[in-house]
Amino acid sequence: MAQPITLNYQQQLAVDFGMPKSDNTSNYSPLLIIAGAGTGKTNTLAHKTAQLLVQGVPPEKILLVTFARRASAELASRANRIAEQQLNEQRKQYHPVKLDWMGTFHSIAARLLREHASLIGLESDFTIMDRNDAADMLDVLRFELGFTNSDRRFPKKKTCLDIYSRCVNSQTVVEDVVAQYFPHCAEWSSELKVLFAQYAEQKAEQFCLDYDDLLLYCFHMAQVPEIANKVRAQFDYILVDEYQDTNLLQAGMLKAFFPDGKGLTVVGDDAQSIYGFRAASVDNILEFPQQFCPPAKVITLTTNYRSHQGILDLSNQLLREGQEGYKVELYSERKQGPKPHLVTVEDDVKQAEYIVESILRAREEGIELKRQAVLFRSSYHSDRLELELTRRDIPYVKHGGLKFLEAAHVKDLLSVLRWADNPKHTISAFRVLKLLSGIGPKTANNIIEHLKAHQYQFSALSDCKVPMSARAEYKMLVESLLAINSNAVPWAEQLSLLATLYSPLLELNYDDHFVRWGDVEQLVMISSQYSTRERFLTELTLNPPQSTGDLASNPKIDDDFLILSTVHSAKGQEWQNVYVLNVADGNFPNEYAVDDKRALEEERRLLYVAMTRAKQELHLMQPMKYWVPEQQSWGDKHVYGGKSRFMTDSLCEYLNRVHYPKIAPDAQDKIIAAKAITDIRKTVLGMWKD
Repeated sequence: MAQPITLNYQQQLAVDFGMPKSDNTSNYSPLLIIAGAGTGKTNTLAHKTAQLLVQGVPPEKILLVTFARRASAELASRANRIAEQQLNEQRKQYHPVKLDWMGTFHSIAARLLREHASLIGLESDFTIMDRNDAADMLDVLRFELGFTNSDRRFPKKKTCLDIYSRCVNSQTVVEDVVAQYFPHCAEWSSELKVLFAQYAEQKAEQFCLDYDDLLLYCFHMAQVPEIANKVRAQFDYILVDEYQDTNLLQAGMLKAFFPDGKGLTVVGDDAQSIYGFRAASVDNILEFPQQFCPPAKVITLTTNYRSHQGILDLSNQLLREGQEGYKVELYSERKQGPKPHLVTVEDDVKQAEYIVESILRAREEGIELKRQAVLFRSSYHSDRLELELTRRDIPYVKHGGLKFLEAAHVKDLLSVLRWADNPKHTISAFRVLKLLSGIGPKTANNIIEHLKAHQYQFSALSDCKVPMSARAEYKMLVESLLAINSNAVPWAEQLSLLATLYSPLLELNYDDHFVRWGDVEQLVMISSQYSTRERFLTELTLNPPQSTGDLASNPKIDDDFLILSTVHSAKGQEWQNVYVLNVADGNFPNEYAVDDKRALEEERRLLYVAMTRAKQELHLMQPMKYWVPEQQSWGDKHVYGGKSRFMTDSLCEYLNRVHYPKIAPDAQDKIIAAKAITDIRKTVLGMWKD
């Protein structure tokens, strides 16, 4: 985003508000910065952090909370650069500092829980389960409880985890969550409560917490006055990014730890609150000012540095027609630019043709493919386009695929480390044992039960009988578990030891082992960046790398490629030209939202986010019919797209109407003539009929 180095008036107000006084106190009211799309919120937050450092605030007294680890690292790095620049201008020396307390809500919660674990009945060395492990544990329990033996279909493990997660993060009972979001599971509410109770017990027995537990435990810990006072005393300044994406637990943690709001600055944009499916609540940012006495100061950033005014006029009008929110009007110094297009096409085939022709034309005009993006509401919407891109040999990258930790071989290696770290982590133990030649589920379960009977002492594993084919591998595994658990091998060498152990198992279990080995080496390299095993497992689980060798792009791909992305994944990004697929009722807004006023408003915000990713050209695609997966309830491969209710007459005034393919003038004359002849003939013949 091209921004001036200096701050504009609104940004400077936000940076200066509540800076330390001469006596180094910070008794000022909380601050809410409403940062509209493209208004430089990251720049503002970085300058505010830098100003605190320049004013002499100790880094350990600053808490910086974001929704992605990379975002916090970028903020801290930029703040250091700004602070260094300011002090150089004053002819003063500056040594870059490390912000000890920065990270995501989940990572901050994990650190606080480990610090105060003994006060709340937790073990400080608890294991953090990723979502796949959590789903696997639920899967085992639903089988053990006999819920899978019914002639009726019990919800699958992922659905069970989604229901559990929404219950926890919204603090809503199972019956209400199922009724509103999972109505097809309504008959199983009682069984789900039993399952979740057993799930909670199993985690407690194994010293495990899942993602949702990190927030849940920290939320309840914040209600304990003695602990809350300790945490409050740790920090003078609390800076929170993307506040519109917080859920009830995250907002509740902040309010309980910092009840008077002193030193608290939150930044966000209610118009970009689009994560309701993760239990995020837009009410957190809408109600923030009134949660404190006196109310929080509100400063609004309205100068957009991304899009030209034509795109902003369109997005402003979209919000203006909504029913809730601050309705911030954005302005740009770039007054000129092509009017956004509303492109009507016959179907998704023509939609794909239009996009391919447009991006290639733009490429010839000097706009690289990677400066263009195609956005969509649901991942399958791009299927037809992907076929056309492949046919035309146009390289592309699609965002929203599998993450690094979801790759099977990466999970294998981390499971060995998790088991070594926590002998009670049976999900990891089960996965690791089944990798060995000749060991199936029954033998693996027997080994785990033997370990349990011997108080989880790894030395007891040597007594277990295993198939002849697995003995060498099993002996090496047991030796590795003992060495790592006892720290007989220093942390710096533990991943290398496990990589040596895993190498023959990788070759045994995967045909493309030579490709996957690169990820194993990468994991070993990543581990060297962390001081302890606990820190490595925590950070890698909470903030995994985004890609793996499994998902490498086509070998022919060059440095230039088109971006395909869901709108949710595109938040925070920007491109020169943006194409939005299937802007029709059923997609924008989604069919499941049309009878829910609040859900409908989130769909409006989702379209707003899509629009405001564009810097120069914006194309909203309106197909008359489009393809849907066969599993949809209506069972047809194509549905007819109705005009999106968001495309009102007043909104369309800001759009250039385009029909593709265009009808040639002579062809259009023939159509008019044929219609006229037909109508006249009908009129004349009709004169003689009753």
